[in-house]
Amino acid sequence: MSKIDFSDVVVATSTMAVVMGLVTKILETKTRDHKLHTILNFAWLGIMLLTMLINMLGYEVSYSTIICLTVLYAVQRSKGFPPARMLSIAFVPATIVYLINDTFLQLTPNFFKDNRDYFDTARGFAFMWVLGFTIYAQRQAKRDKVVRDKAEEERRIIEAKKQELEYQVAERTAELRKQKESLEEALEELKTTQNQLIQAEKMASLGELTAGIAHEIQNPLNFVNNFSEVSVELCQELQEELDREDFDKTYIAEILNDISQNQQKITHHGQRAASIVRGMLQHSRASNGQKELTDINALADEYLRLSYHGLRAKDKTFNADFKTDLAVDLPKIELIPQDFGRVLLNIINNAFYAVQQKAKIGIEGYKPSVVVSTAKIEDEIVVKIIDNGGGMPESIKTKIFQPFFTTKPTGQGTGLGLSLSYDIVTKGHGGTLEVESIEGEGTNFIITLPLK
Repeated sequence: MSKIDFSDVVVATSTMAVVMGLVTKILETKTRDHKLHTILNFAWLGIMLLTMLINMLGYEVSYSTIICLTVLYAVQRSKGFPPARMLSIAFVPATIVYLINDTFLQLTPNFFKDNRDYFDTARGFAFMWVLGFTIYAQRQAKRDKVVRDKAEEERRIIEAKKQELEYQVAERTAELRKQKESLEEALEELKTTQNQLIQAEKMASLGELTAGIAHEIQNPLNFVNNFSEVSVELCQELQEELDREDFDKTYIAEILNDISQNQQKITHHGQRAASIVRGMLQHSRASNGQKELTDINALADEYLRLSYHGLRAKDKTFNADFKTDLAVDLPKIELIPQDFGRVLLNIINNAFYAVQQKAKIGIEGYKPSVVVSTAKIEDEIVVKIIDNGGGMPESIKTKIFQPFFTTKPTGQGTGLGLSLSYDIVTKGHGGTLEVESIEGEGTNFIITLPLK
């Protein structure tokens, strides 16, 4: 019986303890798979006994193979967990290398001895491969955990708000029941409710913007994050090059140029994100009635995209072509941005709703489309919102701007959107709001604003 090489046992046990500790942390077995967590925590004992047994039998087998196989078992049990895929990439090639090494060692010892340098090199590369991808997997696991924690926190906030809203709804229902006791009280309550509805409609478009803004702001933030990471890597490369005695000035100039370009892109996309947030804050603010010089083209383009993404957030199956046909060098015009933004959002929302309803019918070859155009005609600016939805008959066109009139199902509209839009355009800005529609073909809302 061979003498036990305790140095191999100690190395195998120590390596296994470190690797299994890292694997349990990356795979989060303590919270995800308690049984696997227990197995990995005591795997070092099995490796120690197995190494001793192999040594006693007179075989020379790499304990690294056993460690890799144990990790692959843990990865298989954690299939579907994102960090497990990266661990699989790290350990599968290494396992193959170690298995080939052990196979040649046992079956052709002379060949193995003659080519030991090659086998040692292969094992070295395998170890570096495992080390590199394991570190990356650990970083990925940390990032994923941060994302999951943030999502869980958002879920708790939403749940708390939901409970608060349910309480408010229940409280309001109780109040309404009490108000039914007297006809006079009911009449006064109706007047109050009407005023509240009008005010609520003015601010309701903020809720419509939420989903669209979330989508719009994600793109510039992604660019900022990506270019920031690349800049960090370039700075590291620059530092490494400067540490060399014979550093290449041309290479350093190229790196600095890349960093400069990245910073410009970060600034551009950061300003884009700030612009979106600034627009949202302006929209949420109560109107102060002060007119400002405003770029109608920018306003129309912004609200068209936000309206579409807001609808997409509610109905993932909905798709539509939307585009702008904006006049070049359109002069700025004095208006109240918050109020006119609500006008655009109301009408564009209605346009997308119309094409969405027509799309649900399943007409062959039908492609939903919404177009927003601007033009300067003499001393006026004309804004058109055109859709190829179901259109409307003459009987509805004559009522479309009346308060509380709506063609939407109960609960989906107050009937105040177009009425308030009409008042904002005509009374607030001295313009006109007209509608042209052909039943079955589409609708065209035309807003005319005087430049002076």
